[in-house]
Amino acid sequence: MNPFDIDTFLATGGLIGLCILIFVETGLLIGFVFPGDSVLFTAGVFAAQPDPFAPLWLLCVAVPLAAILGDQLGYLIGRRLGSGVVEGRLMRWIGPEPLERTHRYFDRFGALTVFFARFVGIIRTLTPVVAGFTGMPYRIFTLFSVLGSVVWAAGIILLGYFLGQVAIIRDNIELFIIASVLTVVIPTAIHLGRRWHRSRGAVGEDPRA
Repeated sequence: MNPFDIDTFLATGGLIGLCILIFVETGLLIGFVFPGDSVLFTAGVFAAQPDPFAPLWLLCVAVPLAAILGDQLGYLIGRRLGSGVVEGRLMRWIGPEPLERTHRYFDRFGALTVFFARFVGIIRTLTPVVAGFTGMPYRIFTLFSVLGSVVWAAGIILLGYFLGQVAIIRDNIELFIIASVLTVVIPTAIHLGRRWHRSRGAVGEDPRA
């Protein structure tokens, strides 16, 4: 038996319940237990019915807003606790080097990570906190959080609205989302890897040569 009945949840919780779920998925760090992509897709399917539980336009405004607010809370948790409780415990648990690499990674690729993290369940739960305690600039975090939240939430809702009757998409929504993200992430990663390799090569060159 499915421990999380999406149809029942949407039927009973409605738009308010959906927004609360999307908010706590990142804001309260418990997104691991919620099938966020499937919930949004099903919400889009329900919005296409003759008697929708909420208007499509309202879903596409309210749900991304809830996702943005959840990211803000997650960032605040990481920012407030990162230099003390969180970072101190992580430092004792895994040592300073992995944390230093995490800081360097977010310095280089934090903006893209915040955007694309929205499309991968566990990653979107952790990314705002990591962005906070690594000191990622708030403006940059917020900009890419807003962009990612709007594209993710409204995009999947619209996908459910227009393609909800296509069985292969309905039954494999998570795989389709991840595959779509990879078509962008992989070329971007290759491009960044090449630039990094060239920069390392330039640093290693003997200026007297």
